[in-house]
Amino acid sequence: MTGSGIQRNYHPTYRPDIDGLRAIAVLSVVVFHTFPNLLPGGFVGVDVFFVISGYLISSIILKSLARGNFSFIEFYSHRIKRIFPALILVLSTCIVLGWYVLLPVEYKQLGKHIAGSASFIQNLILWQEAGYFDIVSDYKPLVHLWSLALEEQFYLIYPFIIWLVWRTGFSVPTVIVLFALLSFSSNISLAADRAVFTFFSPATRFWELLAGGVLAHQLLFNKLLTYSTPTSKQVRILFNGLAMVGLFLVVAAVIKLDKSINFPGWWATIPVVGTCLLILAGSTTWVNRTILTNRVLVFIGLISYPLYLWHWPLLSFAKIVEDGTLSNDVRAVIVIVSVAFAWLTYWLVEWPIRFGVNNWKKTGLLCLLAAIVGVLGYKIFDKDGFEYRHTKLLLNLDQLGPWKSPDRDCRDAYPQFKDISICNLQRRLPPSILLVGDSHSGTLYPGLAEALSETQENILNLAEGGCVPFFGIASHPRGNPDPCLVGTNERLSLAENLQSIRTIILASRGPMYITGRGFGRGKNELGYDWELFFPDSESPLQKPDVFEEAMRNTLMRLSTTGKQIIFVVDVPELGFNASECIALRPYRLSERPVRSPCVISRKDFDERNRMYRTIVTQVASEFPMVKIFDAAAQLCDSQYCYAMSNGRLLYRDDDHLSIAGSKLIAEKLATLIQPSPPPVEAIIR
Repeated sequence: MTGSGIQRNYHPTYRPDIDGLRAIAVLSVVVFHTFPNLLPGGFVGVDVFFVISGYLISSIILKSLARGNFSFIEFYSHRIKRIFPALILVLSTCIVLGWYVLLPVEYKQLGKHIAGSASFIQNLILWQEAGYFDIVSDYKPLVHLWSLALEEQFYLIYPFIIWLVWRTGFSVPTVIVLFALLSFSSNISLAADRAVFTFFSPATRFWELLAGGVLAHQLLFNKLLTYSTPTSKQVRILFNGLAMVGLFLVVAAVIKLDKSINFPGWWATIPVVGTCLLILAGSTTWVNRTILTNRVLVFIGLISYPLYLWHWPLLSFAKIVEDGTLSNDVRAVIVIVSVAFAWLTYWLVEWPIRFGVNNWKKTGLLCLLAAIVGVLGYKIFDKDGFEYRHTKLLLNLDQLGPWKSPDRDCRDAYPQFKDISICNLQRRLPPSILLVGDSHSGTLYPGLAEALSETQENILNLAEGGCVPFFGIASHPRGNPDPCLVGTNERLSLAENLQSIRTIILASRGPMYITGRGFGRGKNELGYDWELFFPDSESPLQKPDVFEEAMRNTLMRLSTTGKQIIFVVDVPELGFNASECIALRPYRLSERPVRSPCVISRKDFDERNRMYRTIVTQVASEFPMVKIFDAAAQLCDSQYCYAMSNGRLLYRDDDHLSIAGSKLIAEKLATLIQPSPPPVEAIIR
């Protein structure tokens, strides 16, 4: 009876070498996050954790089933007491710390991630977030909890499957191997084309935990693998050799792999196999008893879970308040503080709860606290990060805010576009102007809506982040599914066929699609690797050639409609975040002056845009009926391109216009639009 403190489930004999292996895993991750150049493959420490978790959990379940006394209640009670205390403490700390140091948009995102972490769906949230509007992972204090979420999803499913298989008499190892092979094959087939999904999905990562499950079954029930008291010199040599090979594989993965590879894929087999060999070799081998049972490693292994939880939020918050620039000294201090926090968490929080009096009240209270934290996270998200927290900064923050416009009219009138990111309809009337493109196209809408508010024009704004407004091309970050091809074709087809539309405006972030890269060091620019291609082409073209051919094909097709076409040449990308030009952060680790002047050099702008503008000029010369609007001309002179005018920011980040910038550009753009006659069609119902 669990409530009385009597344990029913089997618990494996403590192996200090496994704690040493945990230490190698967590230190690899911590160093990779803090000093990535030292251990470029340190992220594989998570894969080591997966195997260890699969091995230990499977050992508990399988041995308990064999003894005939497996208890689901006890199993999940132990999991809750193991996982929840430190997690609740870290999430609560993030709520408090975020309240004081994060901007509303950052606090809102943190709230979503707190809710996702407390409900163990963080990996699924991060998978959905990866894309054009995403803030890079360095600025997400809870991004590392994707692995914890994935493990918990495994714990929810796996025990019931094994219990059912055991009760029905099927071969447990066969089922585990089959599921592992299915997961592994999904990982291999999707790693190259859907890298983000493959990295975060349970379907493509469970094989790593199942590898530990296969190992547990064999060590528990296969007498040939008994290693506790080797009976011959040959056996001892064999297992010592396995341990050395295992350690070599793990260390090689940590040192030699890097984040440029398609991971997990085949590469993940290196740390997974290495970990399996180290566990299989047993605690009596030289590597395990001499290296892995080192006192320092065992100590780090004991606090590995809270250390994993603490190190990344501390590092991420520091990067946020310092805009990504941290000295090595600060990074080293963060590691030391993380270890101290982990030790205190283990002894003052985790140990008393996990190993104290065992009763249902403790488990119930932990579940309640986790639920409260999750609800608080959701409220932070729902309330847009509580903008009123920093009243003195609201005016500056307002300049960075995205255009907020009710779009229900648009989605009601055009339900076929209900899933796109940006959908605005100026009036509930048939549109006369269609603005189509990516998020840069979307930022033109607020200014145009105001500039044309006293006219008969009615703007329909249909934009999707990362989608070039050309027929027939796919556009997406490498490894992500393509959201653009079908949707963009549908939006451009509407431009062709909807009779009320008299003007079509095409706008997008051309330089990024041509180069496949972001620009500068803005938060949204790091790690870009953008794809642009014709899906049906048998001979792949370079990105500039794809852009040129697709632009030509699109203008040719739209020109036959007899409608006015305006092609917007893109605004300058700053290469820095516009927030650097205003007093913004309530707290900083160090004093940093406001960027002044708030500009980029004309030389840098010309270098970045040279190929893009050459292509646009060439194609536009073939279509004299198409009007070309140079948005950058409104922001640049011979020396600089300006991100601020008369004390107002013209950008809201490193490449998107602010409301003020949109209005400035739209004043000139509106003069190119030929007036439409008064509307005669019925109001859209």
